[in-house]
Amino acid sequence: MKKDSQNINDILECLNGFVSLLTSDQVEEFKTSLAIQKYKKNENIYKEGDVPQMMFCLLSGKVKIYKDGVGGRTQIMQAIKPNDMFGFRAYFANQNYITAASAFENSIIAAIPMKLVEKWVSTNIRLSNFFMKNMATELGCAQEHIVNLTQKHIRGRLAEAILFLKDNFGVEEDGMTLSISMSREDIANLSNMTTSNAIRTLSTFATEETIRLEGRRIVILNAEKLKRISKIG
Repeated sequence: MKKDSQNINDILECLNGFVSLLTSDQVEEFKTSLAIQKYKKNENIYKEGDVPQMMFCLLSGKVKIYKDGVGGRTQIMQAIKPNDMFGFRAYFANQNYITAASAFENSIIAAIPMKLVEKWVSTNIRLSNFFMKNMATELGCAQEHIVNLTQKHIRGRLAEAILFLKDNFGVEEDGMTLSISMSREDIANLSNMTTSNAIRTLSTFATEETIRLEGRRIVILNAEKLKRISKIG
């Protein structure tokens, strides 16, 4: 995508929380070094085992971070929403990627060389604190996610997954329809269950009038009941 002045201004506004931490010289480096990339739905952004070279900033669309497990099972680890940064942890850990990332839907991403980010961090304490807080928060969420996936029953895991999608991506103007269209397989991968179990449990929730299913869209009819199901596991 061409980087004209309007695009740059839009990007700076979109990523203001990050850009505001940079010095004026770093902002100029940011403008000249970033690359704008478009990804189609389900297209890979990076794969497990790739060498991390870029930090990614989601401008529009939705992205999933996932890991392929035993027997071809996939586990969705994280959902990325616009303005989120991702892909930098492996670089700071001096590792190849241990997860993969792909677009949930058509997405536009700004990519910045990690070598440049590393240089900024070495001289910018506010930016260093930003990454430290980000990775600490991510670690805490991952630990909680692991406990929930291993200790909750199917109904609790699926209820939590629906609420997770609501918290991360929000709802449409009706205040009930999740602002993301997901296949039953993706919902299963987010909830650590088989696709058949996800389909059956979604149908049960619909019968109980907790949700309504509209193709790949989920309409939340009773958020409080979902919270109770999620809590008791």
